[in-house]
Amino acid sequence: MDPVELAAWLRLTESVGPGAARRLLAMAGGPQAVFELPAVALAQVLSAREQAALAQPPERLAALTEASQAWLAADPAHGLMALGDADYPAPLLATADPPLLLWLAGRRARLQDAALAIVGSRNPTAQGRDNARAFARALAEAGLTIVSGLALGVDAAAHEGALAAGQGATVAVLGTGLDQLYPRRNAALGERIVAEGGLLVSEYALGMPVLPANFPRRNRIIAGLSQGCLVVEAALESGSLITARLAVEAGREVFAIPGSIHSPQSRGCHALIRQGAKLVETAQDVLEELAPGRPLPEPAAPEAPEPATGPQALLDAMGYDPVSLDALQARSGWPAAELSAALLELELDGQVARLAGQLFQRRHKG
Repeated sequence: MDPVELAAWLRLTESVGPGAARRLLAMAGGPQAVFELPAVALAQVLSAREQAALAQPPERLAALTEASQAWLAADPAHGLMALGDADYPAPLLATADPPLLLWLAGRRARLQDAALAIVGSRNPTAQGRDNARAFARALAEAGLTIVSGLALGVDAAAHEGALAAGQGATVAVLGTGLDQLYPRRNAALGERIVAEGGLLVSEYALGMPVLPANFPRRNRIIAGLSQGCLVVEAALESGSLITARLAVEAGREVFAIPGSIHSPQSRGCHALIRQGAKLVETAQDVLEELAPGRPLPEPAAPEAPEPATGPQALLDAMGYDPVSLDALQARSGWPAAELSAALLELELDGQVARLAGQLFQRRHKG
């Protein structure tokens, strides 16, 4: 994109909202031609306030254009995609509100992959985090690219699982500018995604800070890039349910993993299932809908976790579902003798129940 066109795109997107901008582009054919339209034509598609905003270039336009040019030139992995470009992703273009610009860092061709969104709680249970990582890895190994939002919790676990498959098959959609990776705790993960062949995407220009309203909007991109949306864990008020709703509106499949009736983080998934989302227990359940006949590869050996410490850490590792001693040992990293002693103590304290088949389950209080 040459500097003149870049400046025109930035002026347009910084001056009016996406709906007004699309109406102008439909009339003019391109961003530079928008600013040559006569006033009588502008009055047909813009309010008086929008006409005034379009007439006066934003104060930061020159600085933003210069910074954007420098960023694009700084790294071959940096890119910018405009609505109407030949490789603009067709599934996203078919949605009700496709972004005018997509800022990119990483492998641009990821936007053409068959993709699945995996979303969920920022504060998942240990089982939820494990599920997100395992489903993402298995489905990435089966050929799907995993799309999520780089948030803490399920999003991060999904990106990590996809990266563990070895091909970098993941796309992270941000609610900030790509020079403002958020949350900062996942900045290293974002850099790893780019380095290993994945992609970071944002519709927001460089310098866009953390604004709460931007994150629900970015969810439509997560849903729009994907053939389906898998919700791993979600409370009833979770933003993940917004993504699921947007997926339905875009004609995508919605999947949900059920959980314990005692876990608040499972209630959003249960609500989705009652509303018609497909209940899934394995990655194969997802593939049967999105890629019929495609088998899953043999599962890889799980990575050894960092040992949890303290009774509460052990309860967190247990989650709310029944778990075997072997699974809990793998999840917590505790030696078998120490784990058995701790479980006995928690059992005597009434916090854990021993079930048939050598299973253990956290007791629900209240």
